[in-house]
Amino acid sequence: SSSQSFSRCRYLNQLKEDDSLCRQAQASGTFYLFHNLSPFLQKVGKKYLVPQLSAAEMKWILEKFPEAEQWPEKSVLIGCSEEHRPRFALDLGVLDKSAIESELQGSFTDLRKALFVVDGKDSPLLASAQSLLRWHDSHQYCSKTGQPTQKNAAGSKRVCHASGVTYYPQMSPVVIALVSDGSRCLLARQPSFPQGMYTALSGFCDMGENVEEAVRREVAEEVGLEVESLRYSASQHWPFPSSALMIACHALVGAQRAEISMDSLELEEARWFGLEEIVEGLKREPRSLKQDNGRFLPWFPPKQAIAHQLIREWVQQQSA
Repeated sequence: SSSQSFSRCRYLNQLKEDDSLCRQAQASGTFYLFHNLSPFLQKVGKKYLVPQLSAAEMKWILEKFPEAEQWPEKSVLIGCSEEHRPRFALDLGVLDKSAIESELQGSFTDLRKALFVVDGKDSPLLASAQSLLRWHDSHQYCSKTGQPTQKNAAGSKRVCHASGVTYYPQMSPVVIALVSDGSRCLLARQPSFPQGMYTALSGFCDMGENVEEAVRREVAEEVGLEVESLRYSASQHWPFPSSALMIACHALVGAQRAEISMDSLELEEARWFGLEEIVEGLKREPRSLKQDNGRFLPWFPPKQAIAHQLIREWVQQQSA
């Protein structure tokens, strides 16, 4: 309910502002574990679960690792349950990975892989936890004085006591645009993508740009097309390559001027897809299906990625 989410927002804000309240909350909170930014998962049957450990369980496990002292100080607040039970994330990168894995009977899994196998409600939590842990890891010193910075209990900021500067975690805005000429949509791939995967065009916003300008520039740079109009769809936090805010749009180009001129530095391939080909591609599993001619059948990002939502919306529009 909305009043529930309102009171949750207020409570999380109190934990960020009040260090002693946050330290108390660690005693009743649950912890998600990471090792060098890879989340801890347990495989149960065919499902991958993200275990949440209580403070007591954490204490019991970490007593076996003397180098893990002061572990609550290193944790970061990532949210709370509907019952106001706070959730924290902790990176145990200093400890022996295999020792923890055998102790807890699970494994630290690359986040990209983890996001696609865990339950839908866990993936945003893991993504935001990793982004916050990564930010703390790379902002241990003040960029003005070079002195060490200190994090607050919740990990919502770091302070340099020498200069008095407060640092807050930052996200980079990225536009992602599904280009259409009315009857077809344009998808592209970069050389680093898994074989056969195509997705919408995307790029970081430049300093001083608004979303519309960034979409028009990206589409012009990458495929040489002029955007006539664009419509906002939704946004999503995405932890790769570092913490990004994906701003998703539909971009329309003129059908008579839909000749692609691709930037081969950025892209390996960009092409138009008709409705039938998109519908077929959405049914394929995310693994490469090689045809007789040695090419791979196209498939698209899984439903956890906002590009998937854009492609589905386009299909609904076409079918309307």
